[in-house]
Amino acid sequence: MDKVALSICIATRNRGAFIGATLDSIVSQATEQLEIVVLDGASTDNTEEVVGLYRERFPQLRYFRQETNKGIDRDFARAVELAQGDYCWLFSDDDLIRPGAIRTVLEAINNNDYALIIANSEVRNADLSKVLELRRLQLKENKIYKASESQLLLSDIGHYISFIGCVIIKRQLWEMREKENYFGSYFIHVGVIFQQPLSGDTLAIAEPSVTIRYANASWLAKYFEIWMFKWPSLIWSFTNFPDAVKCRVVPKEPWRNPKTLLHYRAKGAYTKREYVELVKPRLASRWAQAVSNASAHFPGRIANLIVVIYYLTFRNLPSRSLFLLDLANSPFCFWRLPMKSHTPLNSIHH
Repeated sequence: MDKVALSICIATRNRGAFIGATLDSIVSQATEQLEIVVLDGASTDNTEEVVGLYRERFPQLRYFRQETNKGIDRDFARAVELAQGDYCWLFSDDDLIRPGAIRTVLEAINNNDYALIIANSEVRNADLSKVLELRRLQLKENKIYKASESQLLLSDIGHYISFIGCVIIKRQLWEMREKENYFGSYFIHVGVIFQQPLSGDTLAIAEPSVTIRYANASWLAKYFEIWMFKWPSLIWSFTNFPDAVKCRVVPKEPWRNPKTLLHYRAKGAYTKREYVELVKPRLASRWAQAVSNASAHFPGRIANLIVVIYYLTFRNLPSRSLFLLDLANSPFCFWRLPMKSHTPLNSIHH
């Protein structure tokens, strides 16, 4: 057996309905240089049985089960600990690796010494029947970021890299970095990458390597908390970056913006509960409390209509189709897009 160059590390829990398709997309193009590490965070469905079928086809698939659910960040950290490859592709348990992508990544790994590789992706709806976005990173050709260009790297790919399935990182680099501070953040990979300058160059691959199954994330019930608090808190914790660079990724306190609150209200992600538990304790001004409270109680169907009209009016907005799908999946939606198997924002998988 050749030396393992690439470990595809998957942290999963209760994804028996999806992980088979994910593994099939990997095993169908696997080589001797590749292994798959599946870390199961105490699934109660048939995940272990499904993975077992693929272990029979591909002996380099290693399955590890935990008896308690320790959270997505700890699970990915543990999966990398168990990996043997020079590089680790931190992959999601319901998305697909596109045909030919593993060969492309292996060629980049074998011929260069990148610290990090960023895989571009296409976005489809939950049952993969419709393309929503041809490529998340608007790159016409591969781009290399020098180790000294960390600010440009964060500015260009900061928001995209919230998607863990795009990250292929040198295992030695991962092992050397602080990880415990990022447990519970939902974005341990971002903390590992940007906590200090990288030791080598980063390659961003222009051709999509991943098919994202949109609106199927396991943390959708915590949507507001994650994107309004956890994500900004993480990005703004990087003291080695200027505020202007971090602001290009996400505002420091996006939840203070009434327009943002209306947007999340339209999606069904901002309710009285989010206001009382998350927003109100952070507001000293009674006026600000009144505005935020009013947003949480604003008629949801009207909010949905307002935001839908906005996106339909401005047709060139980035990721317009993704936002419209979010609005279609809202409990306040009064209309439907011609798409299948939508997953509502308030559903719980994890």
